[in-house]
Amino acid sequence: MITSMTGFGKSVCRFGDKTIKTEIRALNSKNLDLNIKTPNIYRDRESILRNMLSSSMERGKIELVVSLEQEGAQTSCSINKPMLMRYYQELKDVAARLDTQISDDFLPDLLRLPDVLKSQQEEVSPEEWEVIEQSVKDAIDQANAYRRSEGEHLYNDIQKREKKIRSLLEEIKPLEKERISAVKDRIYRSLKEMGENVKVDENRFEQEIIFYLEKLDITEENVRLRKHLDYLNETLHLAEAGGKKLGFISQEIGREINTIGSKANDAEIQKIVVQMKDELEKIKEQLMNVL
Repeated sequence: MITSMTGFGKSVCRFGDKTIKTEIRALNSKNLDLNIKTPNIYRDRESILRNMLSSSMERGKIELVVSLEQEGAQTSCSINKPMLMRYYQELKDVAARLDTQISDDFLPDLLRLPDVLKSQQEEVSPEEWEVIEQSVKDAIDQANAYRRSEGEHLYNDIQKREKKIRSLLEEIKPLEKERISAVKDRIYRSLKEMGENVKVDENRFEQEIIFYLEKLDITEENVRLRKHLDYLNETLHLAEAGGKKLGFISQEIGREINTIGSKANDAEIQKIVVQMKDELEKIKEQLMNVL
């Protein structure tokens, strides 16, 4: 059964006075594109989370967001005094060159400058990291379940449109015989309009008619189109069915439909071909979402 690339998963867990929220969003992408956002305290272990995602989610644009809320104790900070003094001295030097005075009111602004405040974060214990990993696993499981559910909707829609193309192909059958007769009649009428003085070699004429009609014959295209539709249907049922493979099959289906349209030489068949193209385009749109 096919799987969608679109998915969402969320997990909330607690460790001591910390509430850890994990969210995963998956969108369409030709390859695996990972974007991970975590608090600084977990930043050095992002490679572990990246491996977890790449081994479980295969393809798509995947965004993992881990947020942390802590009750009670706040993260302690300290002032980088040498850095603060350097900023202060630099400002005094600039003020002296500009021949202006500076006040102490700007000291709070100095605290917002880079590297002036240093946060003193506690180390992540093995027990806490185990909780983080489990939270990410739960979110991945939810996202993949969402993908499978979306895949069922894609499967049903693609099958419905595949059957519609088959039914349209059946509608062409009775029109083929009428088309051949119409072509013959049109050629005969054209010859008569040229005048009675025009002599026609009946044998050569029949040979040319046969040759001309062979060029318009769409039997092979009909057979190949049915085979491609069968292959599409078989692939949809495979456990390892992938969007790229299904996309290649849809391209082959499109080639046969286009050839039928170019050979049709009949307004009614052309109308059916347009409907088939419309259904195929909708299939292609859905296949872009398939994992």
